[in-house]
Amino acid sequence: MQASDIMSRPVVTTTADSLLVDAVVKLTEGGFASLPVVDAEQHVVGLMTEGDALRAAERAKGDPGVSSPRVGEVMTSPVEVVSPNTDVADVARLMLTDRRRSLPVAEDGVLVGIVSRRDVLRPLVRPDDIVTSYAQEVLDAYSGHRRQWSVEVTDNVAVVRGEFTDTAERHVVTSLVRTVPGVRDVRIED
Repeated sequence: MQASDIMSRPVVTTTADSLLVDAVVKLTEGGFASLPVVDAEQHVVGLMTEGDALRAAERAKGDPGVSSPRVGEVMTSPVEVVSPNTDVADVARLMLTDRRRSLPVAEDGVLVGIVSRRDVLRPLVRPDDIVTSYAQEVLDAYSGHRRQWSVEVTDNVAVVRGEFTDTAERHVVTSLVRTVPGVRDVRIED
């Protein structure tokens, strides 16, 4: 698997001459760890990270007369990029080694995507695992978080195991699990 298989696109970016406050709005409202900083030709010239923003805010603290700096004044540069055909294992290694939360993906210097830690982790989780997690949350919430029942989903069929007080409780549990997107059928095992 390569970076192109897991990268996110289109990419929310900023420019070096943008105000830091505008970049911070993009970071926080978009839920991003960083924004690639690009020039007019979409070449990656830097990376605006949460850490960069926090350091800039700390420097400005205590000086209310300071206006918002430009992204180019606080961004991380130079920035390492990966190519679309970089192996995902190499992307993960770079992230772990340098404690990066995301890496821009560039082809011939032009930004084509971005890979986050979440993108690297996503292929490790099967769709059934996601549905199982949601179904378990529903059951745990219903039982007052006592983990009274366990659920496992395989090929969209949920198998619920545990003790049931009566037939009515079985029906309620079955109905609750059926509400989870991705569950096609529910089986109860005592």
